[in-house]
Formats: sequence, structure tokens, C-alpha cells
Amino acid sequence: MASPMFIASILRKCVVFSCVLGAAASLTFVVRAGTEADTKAVDPVAARDAYSTKIAEHYQASFGTDKPFLPSNASTDTGQFIPASSFLTASYCGHCHQESHAEWRESAHANSFRAPWYTKNVDLLRNQKGVEATRHCEGCHNPIALVSGALTPGGPTNFSKERPFDNDGVTCTVCHSIQKVTTRGTGSYVMGVPAVLVDKQGQPITRPVSDAEILANLDRHSAAVMKTFYKTPEFCSSCHKAALPKQLNDYKWLRAFSVYDEWQNSSFAKQSPLPFYKKDAVSTCQTCHMMREPLVTRDSGAKGGMLASHRWLGANTLLPKVYGYDEQARRTVEFLRNGVFNVDIFALEHTDASGARVGDLIAPLGTQSFTITPGELLTTSVVIQNKGIAHSHVPEQRDMYESWVVFTMKDAAGHTVSQSGQLKPDGELDERAHSFTNRLINKDGGLNNLHQVWNNRVVAYNNTIQAGRSQVVRYQMRVPADATGPLTLTASIEYRRFDQHFIDFGMGKHYDMPVVEMATASRTLNVGANHPDQAPVPVVAKMAPAPTPPPVPLWMRWNNYGIGLLDGQQYAAAVAAFEQVIQLRPDYPDAYTNAGLVEILWEKYEEARPHLEKSLALAPDNARALYYLALVERNEGNLDAAIADFQKVVGQYPLGRDAHRELGFSYYQEHKYELARAEYEKVQSIDPDDLAAHYNLALVYRRLGMKEQAAVEAASFADQKDDPSASTFALEFLRKHTEISAESVPWHAHVLNEEPPAAHVAPGGSQ
Repeated sequence: MASPMFIASILRKCVVFSCVLGAAASLTFVVRAGTEADTKAVDPVAARDAYSTKIAEHYQASFGTDKPFLPSNASTDTGQFIPASSFLTASYCGHCHQESHAEWRESAHANSFRAPWYTKNVDLLRNQKGVEATRHCEGCHNPIALVSGALTPGGPTNFSKERPFDNDGVTCTVCHSIQKVTTRGTGSYVMGVPAVLVDKQGQPITRPVSDAEILANLDRHSAAVMKTFYKTPEFCSSCHKAALPKQLNDYKWLRAFSVYDEWQNSSFAKQSPLPFYKKDAVSTCQTCHMMREPLVTRDSGAKGGMLASHRWLGANTLLPKVYGYDEQARRTVEFLRNGVFNVDIFALEHTDASGARVGDLIAPLGTQSFTITPGELLTTSVVIQNKGIAHSHVPEQRDMYESWVVFTMKDAAGHTVSQSGQLKPDGELDERAHSFTNRLINKDGGLNNLHQVWNNRVVAYNNTIQAGRSQVVRYQMRVPADATGPLTLTASIEYRRFDQHFIDFGMGKHYDMPVVEMATASRTLNVGANHPDQAPVPVVAKMAPAPTPPPVPLWMRWNNYGIGLLDGQQYAAAVAAFEQVIQLRPDYPDAYTNAGLVEILWEKYEEARPHLEKSLALAPDNARALYYLALVERNEGNLDAAIADFQKVVGQYPLGRDAHRELGFSYYQEHKYELARAEYEKVQSIDPDDLAAHYNLALVYRRLGMKEQAAVEAASFADQKDDPSASTFALEFLRKHTEISAESVPWHAHVLNEEPPAAHVAPGGSQ
């Protein structure tokens, strides 16, 4: 045990060190040793009352005085405002957490408000709907501005002096002062007054405290700034899930994005039985985005020489370029290339002039013999599997983020014969490229091309790829009439932060963005005879420095293809693909379950049963097969059997929202309304915005005589259900824009230009 003299010496050094740092950083919050006299001299409760009263005198509570922070779902512990000066700066925390501070400074959290494209977009909203509407955004991008009452007409606008917190965005004491969260998103947290220390009774100390006082009471510091739920995905969900409420768009509730829900339904969470693949262990938001890494400099938060990363590595490749964060840029590119996708040039078809296949499907490539003739039309199927992300690609703001497939066919001399996915000389992506995006259509029937989400009406189509699922992207190209040597097909997944139109608006000029090639695969075809590979399974090429992954087994290639066919509504072909999996792996239960799932979606319930029973024979009580068998049983009118199987599923997966929802409906069909109520309320505890739960609870509550609760649920359903008239906006937009209309069709081929293609231009270069 260290002697008291040694500890006192260390504390004296820390106090001196903190004073030097504090002076150098020009802290706006005075750091000094607190005393009992301080707490008696200033009553924090009275001071906050006085501050809130003063703010309320001029605060525009446009959506009700009892909900001052709408359209954000954020609130504070007492409902009052919190002075901005209560939030200690990140530099203060950096006294002892040097490495966390350095990582945070380069992260998207630290720059959540000051990025020029963000402020330009928020200015659009402010100019159209007033500063009050920006509370919807700032609840997550600038929480201090929100809870301090700055977002009101006549509020402080001088960012450098009146609002110095703007440069810190989501700072340390924002996240570490949150008292409670829900999974509703759009800032669904409760903010408390920041405190870096609690007293001996466990109550937060909101007066200033010195580094020395913290170091002398590390257990009380930890109690003040760390809560168990900070380490959960639910904590992240409060902002990484969002909706557009009626207060924002003067229309109706619309879902914006649901990254948390996507994770919760994925194999990474292990909370649902329905994903196509299973993971060995649970991976949370923190597992991937706050990985523990060896300590490089100094940080008092490290444990065993390891520190949870505060870079929150993701896909923001632009911030590092704009602000010169070279290490963040390097690490972000590594993150994007680290086993996210399988890319498989899977199949080939001989095609006639109408696009119809001639002869049998040649698949998987590398396992069959075939012949290619000069001048003929070929269609190839590229299977892209999202295997490494626990949510969709792209996530969140998918209308302006940009990721796409580059496909090329090159001749023996390396000349590009056909291609798709090129960037034009002005930096815009070819409209006909296969991109992982959606198209947001506004109230005027046009495209929301500057992320004006407050004008959204409908999504014309959504081509994002969900966790664990696959897409089949098809390309039709002509073999050159004079071709003699081999042809090389290459498919790559490219990514850049924004589309060119949006970033040029955001930066106020043309701006070249980094383009990252996340994954790529190639296959060489002989003009003439082709024979099976010596090694029948191709290796998916990955970008350095990530290690080359092991070959994808043949059964898994078929399985991924079948999943893509299923999502493309090609049911007969999907069943055939899964039957190939069964032949290759007759001991694999999910192969039979997958075939049964296709039959159910095809509404062939009788044909689904044998597949599901075979799956259960191999793996009794397999929750995934039981879930789909219960759907078959209910369709056959055997409610008791369906309920028994759904009960087994929820027993194994208590957070499986789909099983609770279907069990609730089965109880409702048997007029067991209290049991149905319990199941739907459970669904709402998992997802407060589940549409089916709103609808069915309205019915159940009426049956139970709970009229007030029924009215609430009915109103929520009416607001959140799809507007049937909105589809006309999408149809009219697609009619006018034939260059992208094919992307709204689940199954189509990209017909490549037979003219010599334009050069592939990548603004900023590929990293």
C-alpha cells in the first residue's frame, strides 16, 4: 500500500499539472478545489430555478410549455433547463484522460455540430421552419444548446463567444450526464446536471471540483460519471435511431432510420432467432465501435493497459480530411475494409436479345465447364453479402451517404470493354449504378437532394443491404466480336461519405471526397472453353492491410445466392438454391428452414411444412424453425399448436419481438385478450413504435374496456401508419426518372453501355 506521504506528493503534482493545463486550454469553467463553504454559499437547486425562470421568459415553447425540447425526444431530470456552464469542457476531462480526449477530438461526436455541411443543412431547416424546429437535430448533434435553452428566437448565435460549446459537440459531460434512456430514439434521453463526483451519500456534487479531489475519491468519481447502461446498445439507441414527428414536418410521423432495431434483429445481438446465420458471441455497438485497444499515451480510465476507444470508428471518411486528422482517416479506412462484405461473382447466363436466359444457369462459377463465344450477350450475377456489419449498409442518413458497386469487364490487354458505377468528370455517380441508397421524395414530388427530411413524404425505393443478408446484382454485357484472349470481370464495393451534389452544397464549392474501395472480387473468363477451377472455391479479394479471408464454402455460396433471390422475390429460384445447399450439407438445419421460409412467403404453406419438420428433426426445438412452423400451423387453423411453438420461441428469445408479436396475435384469435395484451406490451417495451403493437393494442384495450388506452394506441397507429396516397409521389417520380426507375424493381439487370465507356474518375483518389 502506498504511504500517505507518497499519495500527497502525487496529488500535489496533479494539482499543479491541472493548473498548467487549465491555463493553457483557457477553460471557460473554473477548475478549483471545492469546499463545504461553496455548497452553502451557492444553492445549486435555487441557482437552476433562477436560470430556468430567466430562460423561460423569452423561450419559444412552440410545442407546449410542458415539452420545451420537442421535436427532440430529449428531456432533463427536472424538466428545467441546464446552464451551459454546468457542462465541463472536454479539455477539463483531458487532464487525466489524455488519450480518450485525443481520440474524441478526432471523432464524429466531437465534430457533431461544427462540420460545415451539417450547419448548412440545419440553416436550411432554420430558414424554412424557424430555430425551434432545429431542436429535432440538436438533441443529438448539440445537446448543450438544446438543454440550455439556446435554441429559441433571440437566443445566442455567436458561436465563438456566446456558444463555445458548439465546438465540442457531443462532449464528455454530455454522454456521462445522461440519467436514463429509452429506445424511441431522436434524443430519447434524460439529461442531468453534470457532476464528476458524488458525495458520501451518493448524491451528485455539482460544484466545481479539482483534479486532486477526484483523485482522492476515484470510487466516487466513477459513481458520478459511469452508469451500467452506458455500456449497452440501448444507450446508443437514444440517438442512433430517429423519426420525423408531425411537429417537424406538419404531416405525420415517419421513420428516419433505425440502426438500433437493425442490430437488435441481427445475428450480432443474438436476441432474435430469425437471422440466416448465427454468431458465436454477442456483439454490441460498443464491441465494434469502442473496441478496447492498447494504451499509447496516458489515460486514467485504462484497465490493464487497455482503453475503450473513443474514436467511435465508423464510416465518416470526410471529417478526417477536412480537419487533417490523419490517424482517424487511416483507422477509418481500415475499419471499412475489415471483413464487411463477401463479394462473389457467382453465376453466368447466356442471354438472347430480349434479355432472357438461353440454356442452364452456370453456377457457381469455377465449378462448371462452359463456352463463351465472341459477340454474344452474357449476364452475370454478383452476390454481395453484408457479413460484417450489425446493421444496414449504408446506415442512418442513406439518402445522402453514397456506396455503390463498380463492375467492369476488361479484355486481355486490360482495356475496359463494359462498366457500371463510374464517377462522371464532375464527380457525380452514374445514375444507373447499383447503389446502396434510398430516394426520399418530398411533398412536391421531387427529390430531397439536400437532406431536407422535414419535407419527406415517401421513400421511392430502398436498396440498402441488411445485416447478414445478400443482394444479387446482375449485369448484362456483350463479349467483343473480335475478342480472342481472356476477359476479366471485377466487382468492387465503393464508398464515400456523401453524394457530390450534397457535399458541394455543404462546402459551398466543388469538393473532392476520398473514395474507399471496401471489398473487391475478380474472375477471369476464357473466350472459348472454360473448365472448373483447380481450387473450386474462389477467394474473395480483400484490400490490404486486412488479412485475406478463408475461402467461402460452396454450400455458403449457394446459401448467400438463395438469400439474395429470396429478397429479390425470385421464389422458385430461391427454393432451388436452398435445395443445392441441402445436397451439399444435408446435416445443416437452416438449409431446410430457408427453403420452408421461401414457401411461406410464396404462400405455399403445405409445401413449407416438410422442410421445417426436417429441420426440427435435425435440431429439435430450433427456435427459427419453430417460429416458421408456428406460422404454418396457424394458417392451417391449429392455433393451440402455433401458440405452443411460439411460446417455446419466446422462452429461448425473450427479446424476440417477432415471436411476441405473433404470439399476441394468436392469443387474440383465441379471444385471450389479457394474454394478447401482455405480448403486445412486451413488443412495445422492445420497440415503442411497433406499428402492429399500436394497432392490435387498440383492439385489445377496447375488448378489455380500457377506452383511454385504446384511444392513445389508435392515435399512434393513425399517425405512424403509411399514408396510402404517398405512393403516388414515388410512382410519379420514377415515371419521370427512367434512368433510376429500374432500381425500384427487385429483380433486374444492369444493361451495360456497348459504347466505349467514359473513364472512371474518382475525385480525391481511392484510398
